[in-house]
Amino acid sequence: MQDRFNRNINYLRISVTDRCNLRCKYCMPEGGISLLKHENILSLEEIAEFVKVAVNKGIKKVRITGGEPLVRRNIVHLIEMLSKIDGIEDLSLTTNAILLEEFAEPMAKVGLNRVNISLDTINAIKFKEITRGGDINKVFKGIEAAKNAGLLPIKINCVVNKSSNEIDAQEVKSFCEDNDLKIQFIHQMNIETGEFSIVEGGTGGNCKVCNKLRLSSDGFLRPCLFNDVSFNIRDLGFENAIENALEAKPECGTKSSINKFNFIGG
Repeated sequence: MQDRFNRNINYLRISVTDRCNLRCKYCMPEGGISLLKHENILSLEEIAEFVKVAVNKGIKKVRITGGEPLVRRNIVHLIEMLSKIDGIEDLSLTTNAILLEEFAEPMAKVGLNRVNISLDTINAIKFKEITRGGDINKVFKGIEAAKNAGLLPIKINCVVNKSSNEIDAQEVKSFCEDNDLKIQFIHQMNIETGEFSIVEGGTGGNCKVCNKLRLSSDGFLRPCLFNDVSFNIRDLGFENAIENALEAKPECGTKSSINKFNFIGG
């Protein structure tokens, strides 16, 4: 699919839940969030049917996000449903890895190709502080489980405050080098004020080559994270929503007053 600026839109990111088992300081307020009602959340069948239409339109890559996707009930079954869709060349998932030890092998067996794992420090005390209670040992076990399951390459998403030269970022980098992991440094973003930059080690944030559409867990298709435009796939129908999102995809992101990381992913 070509958008108005001749970019090849072939990547769909799907948030399957707004729920998360961590409360990272840069993603969620300490008091938590107002969760979506169950009836507003897309069913697994709706997600799979939408992906079929999207793939027929030209989507080749699909990434599952959240919230934390591993807290979504029957997530392994969803992966299995998606893996059976002809035309998907890359099926991946972004996770905080707290539950990955349990899910890595089952997901790999039904067709998941690889995972991205969020890790901003390897210091257990700092990790617990950043995530408001997370256990970093579960992340390390999740990484090993993903390796053993063959979910490769494993990419580590490391959020930095101002620079990838920060102590925690460099320690994560060394950890990745020692454990055959790929690292991506993501500078903290502010959706409401439009603060974002290109991911170090990746292409995220580079509007000139952006190839993504984003589907939220409540069924809104968004052409840009830093833009308020969205299309309800239930109201418009799957194909019309995709066509509208493609036409509305901006040349460059600006800011958004409605998008939140916890329900649309990064």
